[in-house]
Amino acid sequence: MALAEPMVDDDTLLARIAGGDRGAFTVLATRHTARALSVAQRVLNNAAEADEVVQEAWVKVWTKAGQWEAGGSARFSTWLHRVVVNLCIDRRRKQGFEALEDAPDMPDPAPAAGSLIARRQMSETIAAALAGLPERQRVAVSLCYYEEMSAAEAGRMLDLSVPAVESLLARARRALRGRLTALGITGVGEDEE
Repeated sequence: MALAEPMVDDDTLLARIAGGDRGAFTVLATRHTARALSVAQRVLNNAAEADEVVQEAWVKVWTKAGQWEAGGSARFSTWLHRVVVNLCIDRRRKQGFEALEDAPDMPDPAPAAGSLIARRQMSETIAAALAGLPERQRVAVSLCYYEEMSAAEAGRMLDLSVPAVESLLARARRALRGRLTALGITGVGEDEE
């Protein structure tokens, strides 16, 4: 299969992958790796580990492609993200949690302008608050807000109902708002409740 066929649907690509078609695998991986990597990085808060998780997920795709049921209840992208999330959760459980405060700060190559510094500090504060959430809330926030999935899509990935996902999101927003308010940051997310 040539890379010139990027419009082939995922189910067809999986069928070709099951037959050993490396070109189909390349097209599918090119199509979905960036979002899978984004999910893994948000859950793990570690780019190197996220990359390893996504590679492991693609190995599963290659070895299990023949078991995929075309036209089933879930889209391939939903299944892939669920595999990535489960691998992230397994990895965190095995290794334990490293606090964000213990991670080394990376120098910012951008010019040291006041607004850039303030924006970066706000992002770090929000990331630290997000990292302090319970795992299921953090995953729900990552999927719905950062990956822009609907509650229904996130629910399918997490094997939860839409009301359960919405409940996780509501609890996460309250917890984040409380943590940010304690740091003197107000007005975050108040219009969403």
